[in-house]
Amino acid sequence: MQQLDQSFLVTGKIGKLMCRYALPCIISLLVGALYNIVDQIFIANASYLGSFGNAANTVVYPLTVIALAIAVMIGDGCCAFVSLSLGKGKEKDAGQSIGLSVLLTVLSSVFLCAVYLIFSDAIITMFGGTVNEETFAFSKEYFFYISLGIPFYMFGQAMNPVIRADGSPKFAMASTLLGAALNIILDPIFIFCFKWGMTGAAVATVIGQVATALLALWYLLHTKTVKLSKKDFRWNGRIVGRTLSLGICSFLSQISLVAAMAVINNMIRKYGALDEIFGQAVYAQIPMAVVGIVMKFFQIVISIVIGMAAGCIPVVGYNMGANRQERVRKLFSLLLACEGAVGCAALLVVELLPRQLIAIFGSANESVYYTDFAVKSFRIYLCMIVFACLNKATFIFLQAMGKAVASTALSMIREIVFGVGFALVLPLFFGLDGVLYSMPVSDLLTAIVSASIIAVTYRQLSECRSSSACDTGRFAPEEGDGGLRQTS
Repeated sequence: MQQLDQSFLVTGKIGKLMCRYALPCIISLLVGALYNIVDQIFIANASYLGSFGNAANTVVYPLTVIALAIAVMIGDGCCAFVSLSLGKGKEKDAGQSIGLSVLLTVLSSVFLCAVYLIFSDAIITMFGGTVNEETFAFSKEYFFYISLGIPFYMFGQAMNPVIRADGSPKFAMASTLLGAALNIILDPIFIFCFKWGMTGAAVATVIGQVATALLALWYLLHTKTVKLSKKDFRWNGRIVGRTLSLGICSFLSQISLVAAMAVINNMIRKYGALDEIFGQAVYAQIPMAVVGIVMKFFQIVISIVIGMAAGCIPVVGYNMGANRQERVRKLFSLLLACEGAVGCAALLVVELLPRQLIAIFGSANESVYYTDFAVKSFRIYLCMIVFACLNKATFIFLQAMGKAVASTALSMIREIVFGVGFALVLPLFFGLDGVLYSMPVSDLLTAIVSASIIAVTYRQLSECRSSSACDTGRFAPEEGDGGLRQTS
């Protein structure tokens, strides 16, 4: 197996390395986020779909995140494992991780597609699709075609970080760009020209996902750093376990977000029905449509945040494998500073320009209640977005370092303990507004917990800088189990 020289990862300037790897990753994730966002923009501006279509899009969105959760668990885990393996000179393990990741992605995506198609009505109901008849009908229509594209979507998303780990971040970015470009071109044609409605939006999305998946498949046949062979696709429980353990944080982060979104959607449906305005059938879909739009803006911001952090995974993994912890510490400091700046910029936008944001999503075609609730939602729901950015960066960076336990624990605290907990409790006291308060309260409390983890991580990296104990110390891979171990 041939390995290209990646020694520049331990000798190059930290800032330049971050730009080289993070920028393509940011663009890839932003473009990936555009799939659902572009659908929602065109749906919102189609008078025959409007807020009903928007609400349907919000219902289906968490179901695509489930597919993404499985894909990023495999892809991010493989990316981290490959980087760590190459840093230690274990090219054979890197190749097997990629081969088995392909196999896992194909099997899991076909299974999930089948589950979605068989249990579509029950699943849509579970995620709040019964807010009214129109929303349910649109949700079912959109969900059917999105489900058919799940295998292509998961394959493209899982292979994207693998391609980055192989040393081709620009190709990973280009493959996602092509898919999103097709979606942007086809959406208005199918929705406005052909009048295909929710079917048109879904079909345009799937066509883009197929294009991205085909490019990923082509790349796997032409890898440059890790050359694949048939033996790499043979089952190896040790490699699978270690790969998935490194990706479990990504999975839990996404899947716990699904749990939070399911609770939020159902709380919106329940307490919206008790509201004086939104309890009326003609306005019942507005809160769900609006909160979905606010989440989509948050998705754009968080794509930048995750792109910065995930783009650093190959650099962090390689330097950890090469015992260059002082460089990891510098990269962590730079990352946190950049993430904080992104959060501050986003905060200014949501607090100062909420009406301009909601106008993009067809507010001109809706009632004044739609705009007023959207303005309030943007300003309350995202008022702690700076902390949300710093939290997400911390989760991913710890994962890249091999600190899977700390990363997973923080992610679960944010999404399950705080995210789900406050979404259930706060509406009891504040009604529909309680759903909006759940987000900032969760982010603030998570930031307090994250601060202590960050302090410990800095201290450990500083100790490693002045000691050779890190060769077999707290960050060392555990050969006998399925993951990376943290020792005290």
